[in-house]
Amino acid sequence: MESHGQDGPDDSSLRPVSSLRSHFENMNKSKDGQKDAPAAAPPAGNQSPSPIPPPVPDTRPSRNVNVPLENGWTKPKDTPTTSISRLHNVGDTNPTNLNRRSIQISSLPPLSPRPIKPPAVLVEPPQSPPKARPFSLLQSDTNVHLNPEPSKSPNTPSASSPRSFRIPTRPNTPVLESGRSPRLPAATQPPSPPPPRRSAELRREREVRASPPMPPPINRAEKPANRLSRLMENAPKLKLNPQISDRRSPFNSPPTSASSPEIEEPPVLPTRPARPPPQKAISRTVPTSFDPPPVHPTIASIRRDQEANGTARSPIAPHPPPDDRPALPARPQTVTDPASARVPANPASKPPPRPPRPTITTTNITLDNPVSSQPKRVVSTPTTQFAPPPSRTHGRSLTIDRSSEKVPVDFHESSRRPAPSSRDGRPSDSPVPASAAHAEIITQFPASSKVNRRPPFIKQGVHEISTKYDTRIFDVCGQYVCTAGHLTRVWRLLDGEQLMSFAHGEGIRATAVAFKPTLDIEDEGTRLWIGNNVGEIIEADVTTQSIIGNKTSAHGRYEISKIYRYYNEMWTLDEGGTLHVWGPDNEGIPNLGNNPHQTYRLPKGHTFSIIVEGELWHATGKEIRIFAPTANGRNQAQVLMRPLIAEGAGEVTSGALLKSQPGKVFFGHNDGKVSIYSQKDLACLSVLSISTYKINSLAGVGSYMWAAYNTGKICVYDIAESPWVIKKDWQAHNNPVVKLIADPASFYRLDRPQVVSLGADNLLKSWDGLLQDDFLENEMKSLDTQYCRFEDIKLLAMTWNAGASTPNSLRYSESDAMFMQNLLQSSNSPDILVFGFQELVDLEDKTATAKRFFKPKKKDATDQERMSHQYRDWRDFLVRSLDDYMPADHLYHLLHTATLVGLFTCIFVKSNLRDRIRNISSAEVKRGMGGLHGNKGAIIVRFMVDDTSLCFINCHLAAGQSQASHRHNDIAAIMESALLPAERDPSVRIDSYVGGGDGTMVLDHELCLLNGDLNYRIDTMSRDTVVIAVKQNNLAKLLERDQLLVARRRNPTFKLRAFEEMPIEFAPTYKYDVGTDTYDTSEKKRSPAWCDRLLHRGSGRIRQLDYRRHEVRVSDHRPVTGQFRFTVKSISPKKRTLAWADCQQRFENLREKEANEEK
Repeated sequence: MESHGQDGPDDSSLRPVSSLRSHFENMNKSKDGQKDAPAAAPPAGNQSPSPIPPPVPDTRPSRNVNVPLENGWTKPKDTPTTSISRLHNVGDTNPTNLNRRSIQISSLPPLSPRPIKPPAVLVEPPQSPPKARPFSLLQSDTNVHLNPEPSKSPNTPSASSPRSFRIPTRPNTPVLESGRSPRLPAATQPPSPPPPRRSAELRREREVRASPPMPPPINRAEKPANRLSRLMENAPKLKLNPQISDRRSPFNSPPTSASSPEIEEPPVLPTRPARPPPQKAISRTVPTSFDPPPVHPTIASIRRDQEANGTARSPIAPHPPPDDRPALPARPQTVTDPASARVPANPASKPPPRPPRPTITTTNITLDNPVSSQPKRVVSTPTTQFAPPPSRTHGRSLTIDRSSEKVPVDFHESSRRPAPSSRDGRPSDSPVPASAAHAEIITQFPASSKVNRRPPFIKQGVHEISTKYDTRIFDVCGQYVCTAGHLTRVWRLLDGEQLMSFAHGEGIRATAVAFKPTLDIEDEGTRLWIGNNVGEIIEADVTTQSIIGNKTSAHGRYEISKIYRYYNEMWTLDEGGTLHVWGPDNEGIPNLGNNPHQTYRLPKGHTFSIIVEGELWHATGKEIRIFAPTANGRNQAQVLMRPLIAEGAGEVTSGALLKSQPGKVFFGHNDGKVSIYSQKDLACLSVLSISTYKINSLAGVGSYMWAAYNTGKICVYDIAESPWVIKKDWQAHNNPVVKLIADPASFYRLDRPQVVSLGADNLLKSWDGLLQDDFLENEMKSLDTQYCRFEDIKLLAMTWNAGASTPNSLRYSESDAMFMQNLLQSSNSPDILVFGFQELVDLEDKTATAKRFFKPKKKDATDQERMSHQYRDWRDFLVRSLDDYMPADHLYHLLHTATLVGLFTCIFVKSNLRDRIRNISSAEVKRGMGGLHGNKGAIIVRFMVDDTSLCFINCHLAAGQSQASHRHNDIAAIMESALLPAERDPSVRIDSYVGGGDGTMVLDHELCLLNGDLNYRIDTMSRDTVVIAVKQNNLAKLLERDQLLVARRRNPTFKLRAFEEMPIEFAPTYKYDVGTDTYDTSEKKRSPAWCDRLLHRGSGRIRQLDYRRHEVRVSDHRPVTGQFRFTVKSISPKKRTLAWADCQQRFENLREKEANEEK
């Protein structure tokens, strides 16, 4: 391209705007000068395909610039091809198109309030990765920051001017824009549609154009101040390029490098900046005493990447490692983020801030840039007035980016705790230990074999108080308990009397309540602080039943979510994250008449918080942050920069401390897990699964952890073992337990520990914190060797789904006929024989099933009348078999028989044992047809042998491969049904029953044996796979998928977890073709399974000797038998009395010890 004297870089003559406008108006009239336009060479530089915006009035001081009109506009080669090509696809040099576009420019619409098309700000298109380019272009990349006078040409020597040069606000070479791909094809990129432009801007432009003298028009890309301030930092390090001209066309595009005019590359889209702040003069004078430094292609590529990402504007170090880039760049005092240039700006106001990113924190911290342009605040500091609300959600407030490993140098640990260190004693590089790496994940659920179901009622006072209104918050202090909601009421726990009640008014409800400290310990519990949903704090006096103070503007209009009592201070927290610390006044107690001593800003979204040795552990969802607020404000409030998160656990819902576990903090989660943190190094020590239900509240009492669940149950755990052991489990409320509080003042006021629970049923219930009954029962059982005599008895149990067969069916096969004889003769004359049958009647016979369902039973009928012939046939067969095959000197008596639609239980005992048996009773549990029909269900028989309770369960559960959950429900219903007669004598309950039971439920008995067709199948295996594994004797593979064993391992609520089973070493007993040893070949082709099982529960006093199946082919099931050794006891009354006195003394010692520790 040739240069023409004083022409612009695109060969256009530099003229005043008025001349240019008249030229545009006359272009359509003079067309003869357009003949040679197609022969004109394309511009040397890459140009944008999008339209250039109209010029904007320059805010700099005016300067008279008179450019001689040397080259007329009628010359074809002087046509402003560069500027016009911006209005077409790049490379379009058709003269017709150029003239047409010139006509459109010359006939601009009159100024009016209507918006027109040229945009004020354009949005950058997606950027391609930068590519390497010749060094000559990179040399121009350096010079774009030093652009001399507004009128300049890359090919013409510059004239003198008052200012040496100025710094543009953007590079003037679009091909060197950061993040632009030099190979972008121009023909495939249509110009982006311009956004509407405000008419006020056009009006100001016309006024500026019409007013003499007119300043030279400027490139709008150089207007914003944000890019100027960014380049000013680099200006002392750059030198002037003498090849750059001081003149340019009024509508020119950024000049290309003069050193390489022969290199032509496809144009790319330029960066279009935002509007600058109004009425701000920008200095454009920069020293000119230095030459441009050479730029290596690698450096240029790095600069483009950083320009695209909006990162550092400081000098670029060669080859920075890409991993050291910060997650959030530093923000200088002037707005230099290039992203702001892409946001439509209002000329009359500053552009709005960018919306927050959910993964970036609010603190202005540059983790990798050692130069900080402004002070950074990463901690919450005390203030005497309300802090501005945080600009982001609670999830990242006052914390840094968790993905970064750098730590700001200006962060200091709180003076309340030493610097955290790793668990092995070495200093840690990060303030927050890598808790996930050290946390022990315990997926095994707590053991429930020794659970006690007796509710721990208090021995003195009222156990239950009905609030008679909807309330979800309460506090307790000694003999007083306060509930709050739209009413606030106070009761006395000793007699249940209501002491105070008042309403808060329409639309106002109490949202937080706490008892206030007093000077005299005798006055504890007489003063209340109540926070409501309008930010007001009220102080009430219980004794006078009056309001003695309030602070209406304590928290503005924010709802108060929590009130804490910490020694003689009161802390109040609202939903906006404002924490007030109310220190003691001159009298030594907090006073609402004064302002809070300190105010702190905490994250929003509070879900739970607890005070731990002066530090507030504040949970928002899954994240836990630690603060150290003080009344004097001398300490730094925020202890950690990053939140603590228990990996694999849900949102934090509760927490507690245990005096028996110092230095540990326990948190409950909504997924039934408990996370344990160390106070010393803040590491997550372990995460335990204790339930599948949401933990609503935790309370530490003595050495036990109390947990309240969404199901209304309360469980007490012994945490000394791993996994934990469930000590108690009872249904405390019919609805979810809202809150559980272990009253620390009860030892002072009542001389006993108490735990108070509030349920969604609006009932307050008090519980014995020391679990006195459980302690005495456990102590008596631990001393039973001092007052009991023990004896072992042998027991044989059989379970068989006979498939509607009769005793006569056994005669058709020799092996079947010998089954009973071989069984009895090999049993070694047991003391007790238990036979459990299922499906003695044809359950597939709908007519017979309907008759049994609708036929009423006779109330006074004898066993002979109630029992159908199928049951009588089997009973008589068993009696004859015992007489025929057992030794003559061993006589057996029929102790009890029970039936239920196919189920049949028949128990025989030796004659020498019969007189030691008492309290025989039985019950049935129907589970078929929703509990109405006995085709599925259980028969329960219990009796006492000496002073030991025995219980036998014969059950038939729901069938079907996919009905495992129904079978679980059947088992739960059987175990939890209180159908047996209750034992009234408390001493007999302690001696002969377990788990705090009274004998009405199965699990109340000391020795339990369960048999039956449980119908549990093998999961996730095809029938053929199972059959092949059985043939190969690969039983271990199948037992891993057994539904019963899987449920015992994984389901903490599975009732058979308390039972034990001898390892299975025989093939599946279901389902065979009748009369063969072939598994089911019918149309259904059921998969083999261990449906017939024997399980026992005896706390170490049941030992199973064998577990085997028998080959009887008259049914599709094989019978299963087991021999057991039961240990029974007989009590010496005199020795028991001495042991009881010893246990009472032990409890008194425990109570005194706990009281001394509390006091």
